Amino acid sequence: MEQKTKKELIKLFWIFVVASMIGCLLETIYCIIQEGQFKVRQGLIYGPFIPVYGVGAIIFYILVPKITGATVDNTKQISCIKIFIYTMLLGGLIEYIFSYAQECIFGTVSWEYGNMPFNLNGRTELMYCLMWGLGGILFIKWLYPYTKKLDEIDYMNKNVQIATWIFVIFMIFNIIISILAGCRQYERTQNIQAETKLERFLDKHYPDKIMDVIFSNKQNKEDLKREKKPNLLEKHLQQKEAM
Repeated sequence: MEQKTKKELIKLFWIFVVASMIGCLLETIYCIIQEGQFKVRQGLIYGPFIPVYGVGAIIFYILVPKITGATVDNTKQISCIKIFIYTMLLGGLIEYIFSYAQECIFGTVSWEYGNMPFNLNGRTELMYCLMWGLGGILFIKWLYPYTKKLDEIDYMNKNVQIATWIFVIFMIFNIIISILAGCRQYERTQNIQAETKLERFLDKHYPDKIMDVIFSNKQNKEDLKREKKPNLLEKHLQQKEAM
């Protein structure tokens, strides 16, 4: 692996880690404001990490400058409207994909907008898309110019590489065990009995009472009460029947 590629991968990894932690902090603060109580909103079993924010940060870091034409030197010249539209759509797409993947894999969702106006299958919603757009403006106009300093870090330093490898191994384990425990919990909701040593291990160490505390904001897909709204054709037929 070329040294330049290795440096870039290390940088992207740490962007993922830091953004995942910031996302967990923001979600926790939002929970305190919204519900008036302290709950740690985390997306993995171990540690204050929400991977969707980490992935989102990497996608924003890689794609947004390319699709907006931004560089670290010209951000003041980029149109706010252009940034807003692109990042609004991109953020909504990220939300939708993660919600769909979570529901398919684990049978749960961690955010549900089905009862809000202007939502798309309950997975993303206009107001939150607008927030993604505002976040994109903040990122390009104020944060992106400082990302040049990330290239000044000596990623080939021995201590940096050791710390990176320790965190890489930890995060891989954390993600894998979180996926396995989440899948096993969904199997329990379907009354599927543990048959293997791994399934019995997951049942013993990650029972529902622990999983429900760690992932306090998730809902089973069977419990979702999404209001089905008629499309334009259905509305037209209903109006004709009412006449």
